[in-house]
This record gives sequence, structure tokens and C-alpha cells, in this order.
Amino acid sequence: MDRLTLEKLLIQIRWQITRLNLIGKIGLGLFVLSIVFFWAAVLPQKEALHKLKEQVASMQQTQVESAAPTQLDDSQALKVFYDFFPSIDSSPYWIKELDKIAKKRGVELSGSDYRLMQEQESKLARYEMILPVRGSYPQIRAFIADVLEAIPAMALVDVVLKREDIKSGKLDVRLSMSLYLHG
Repeated sequence: MDRLTLEKLLIQIRWQITRLNLIGKIGLGLFVLSIVFFWAAVLPQKEALHKLKEQVASMQQTQVESAAPTQLDDSQALKVFYDFFPSIDSSPYWIKELDKIAKKRGVELSGSDYRLMQEQESKLARYEMILPVRGSYPQIRAFIADVLEAIPAMALVDVVLKREDIKSGKLDVRLSMSLYLHG
């Protein structure tokens, strides 16, 4: 474009702008502002997003390559299995954890029975617990769920429910649980 054509174009643009009312001028200003914002903020972020997507793809590829299953021999597999269980000297911690969950769920624990059972040739010890619990059905159910989630080495063996009468909101429950420990 030569200079004369450019000046003519600018004169026409100024004349069209002067014809606009206040709302038109605001709209044109917002349009120009959105174009500037797009060039200044959106396009650089689009490039950054593209780079991040490439990084994610490469990281996923390396993760897939490194996550190839490793073959364990029998002794290694058994070691991994036994390492899952808590050590035998950690039983007081797990009992405190049971008490903490009971308080959190609002159930009453009273007069618990604990017995450590260890067979001669087994590497696992079983800590048998009989827990007399009192609370409403939803509280007891939530207590059991929380215990089994918080202590993965715990197993629910038996549940005995007893209610004084039909109107009573509280249940007397006898829970038999086993905590498996590596010793």
C-alpha cells in the first residue's frame, strides 16, 4: 500500500468512529481490547500448554517403559508379602488406633479381650481381639469400615448383634477381629 491509500483508509476509519454513539464506541474499544488481550495473554499460554502436553506425553511414555513388571522369584515375593504386615511389636499402636476410631465414630468400647496366637512354622502372628461395642447401627457400621480401611492387616472374623428391645436405638455388638502381624 502506498502512503495515499493508507491516509485515505485512516480518514475513513476516523469518520466511521465519529459516527458511532457512546455504546458503539464502548463496543469498539472492548473489541480492540479483546484483540490485544488475545495476542498478549492467550497465545503465549497456548504455546506453554502445548509444551506442557509434550512433557506429559514424554513422562507417561517413560513411566510405561519403567513400569514393566519385574519378575520376582519365590523368596522375593514372599518377602514382599510378609513386609506388608506390621511388625509384632507395633500392636499397642494399632490398639490405640482402634480406640481413636471408636471415639471418632462415637461408639463405646468396653472390656476388650486380646490374645496373641502364633503357630510354630508360621511367620505371621494373629492377634485375636474380642471387642464389645455399643452404639447405633450406623455408628457401628462406620466404625467397622474405618477400622478395616485404617488397618489393612485387620480382618473381621465375627459380628454378633444384640438389642435390648425394639425401641432401643443402641446395639450391643461383639466384634471378633484378627490383626495379622509379622514377627
